[in-house]
Amino acid sequence: MNVVFDNLIFSWQKAGGISVVWSELLKRLIQEKDLNFCCIEYPNALKNICRSCINIPKRNLELRSPLYFNLSRYLNPDVNTKEPFIFHSSYYRTCKNPFAINITTVHDFTYEFFVKGMKRFIHCFQKHNAIRHSDAIVCISENTKNDLLKILPDINPDKVHVIYNGVSDDFRVLGKKELVKTKSVLYVGSRTSYKNFGFLVDALSGTNYKLLICGSKMSEDEISFVRSKLKDNQFEIYNNISNSDLNKLYNNSFCLAYPSSYEGFGLPVIEAQKAGCPVIALDSSSVAEIIGNKTLLLHSLKRNEFLKKLDLLKNVELKEQIINDGLNNAIRFSWDETAKKYLEVYKIAFNNKTGKL
Repeated sequence: MNVVFDNLIFSWQKAGGISVVWSELLKRLIQEKDLNFCCIEYPNALKNICRSCINIPKRNLELRSPLYFNLSRYLNPDVNTKEPFIFHSSYYRTCKNPFAINITTVHDFTYEFFVKGMKRFIHCFQKHNAIRHSDAIVCISENTKNDLLKILPDINPDKVHVIYNGVSDDFRVLGKKELVKTKSVLYVGSRTSYKNFGFLVDALSGTNYKLLICGSKMSEDEISFVRSKLKDNQFEIYNNISNSDLNKLYNNSFCLAYPSSYEGFGLPVIEAQKAGCPVIALDSSSVAEIIGNKTLLLHSLKRNEFLKKLDLLKNVELKEQIINDGLNNAIRFSWDETAKKYLEVYKIAFNNKTGKL
């Protein structure tokens, strides 16, 4: 089977959740003996942290011109062949070639729910166009699939497949000699409004817990806000750290706080569980679907409820049970299994379009 991977995301961002997903998937699928693959890429792709860790032979790369990239990234590329092939884009593009069998992965609908103006219009136009012109659509959770069918009711549900993301083996329980347990609450991710970072800062104000903030570089306004609520020795900031360092934070933190109102999947939840870190999260969107043990789920964004969940973790036996349940739950999410299921979708789409494999 011939497959063209569109590595657009590696030139769109230097790091990020979709880059992680695409890189983990790509480095497994390009090892498949049954796939003859080619990767469409732009010269600046190697600046992406995730792409730099993948070895793609030069003979399998087709470099596209970087000129006018800010425009061309929205345009559907062409591929010169007269044989049926799978075209899978990392970020909402389809191929104009009539022999292309288009696959689209849908990560979430944050733009539809939380963004306004021209930025929302452009994103949604591109995404919805890709979904409507795809032969198979992959959603990363049942919740994302449900959102898709509500927002685009004209899509045939039979074309939509749910394939969960995996979790990297970089996340694991460390040995006792490597542990330095702290009374710290870890926050991982962006500080976009629906992530409810402000709620967490307010909730920890006046407590003796330290907040560890892990994600992209914080703005001066964000830092000023944190300083208005917490003492200088009550928070630490970690910018774009490696998986190895993030794993240490998971292992040594009292818990991960994940109060996000909306997630397409919620990868930090599973990363934390795999590292033996309890997770306090908001009972919303896909998080309730993937988290397993629901003891620490918040039913509302109320400070008292969050502090009660922290108090539950002071019970050693209960905390150990939650950690063990989390470790068992994390086993469900494997990038190897994710790649196998994508391969199955490719085969189904190819067979449906051509009647052969």
